[in-house]
Amino acid sequence: MGDDDEHNSSSDEGRKEVNIYPLSCYYFGSKEAIVFKDETVSDRITRMKSNYAAYGLRTSVEAVLLVELFKHPHLLLLQLNNSIFKLPGGRLRPGESDIDGLRRKLSNKLSASRDGNETEWEVGECLGMWWRHDFETLLCPYLPPTVKKPKECTKLFLVRLPDSRKFIVPENLKLLAVPLSQVHENHKTYGPVISGVPQLLSKYSINIIDI
Repeated sequence: MGDDDEHNSSSDEGRKEVNIYPLSCYYFGSKEAIVFKDETVSDRITRMKSNYAAYGLRTSVEAVLLVELFKHPHLLLLQLNNSIFKLPGGRLRPGESDIDGLRRKLSNKLSASRDGNETEWEVGECLGMWWRHDFETLLCPYLPPTVKKPKECTKLFLVRLPDSRKFIVPENLKLLAVPLSQVHENHKTYGPVISGVPQLLSKYSINIIDI
């Protein structure tokens, strides 16, 4: 075995695999709209302070869902008002576990029934965590030792999709498949969390499964 072969072999060791299926394997429908709070930045900060005083650290969980289109991996994103992109997920209830909360949120946003079967989502490993150091700061992918009381934590989980599924999306949201290459470091369009997803996936071998 040559030096190049040894290098390639060692570089593949320990890489996890994730299988993705064609977008055409999935059905997309719509359901009743979800009501979102129409608030200013000032309103949001006030609400965050109130919630923090009542419950402490706010924890959100979001799903990384992958499909194949044109032989390339695509990330499923929710779009609101033709401008705001979000990973599916949301805030945990007090005392709720990460996995149970993410399954609940995925059923709420992407299943026919908002009280759907919470065991149908295969929630995998946590890919990364983002922190809001203070109420008026942006989310950061690290927590400095000087910050003793962060205000928010957002956790990203890889959710493996089966080879078929019905996605039933609230009618005021769009579910889009966006190429990872388009998302990568595109902070302006997708924000720091979503644009960092391709880097978080670099430790995986992505296998495209033809059906």
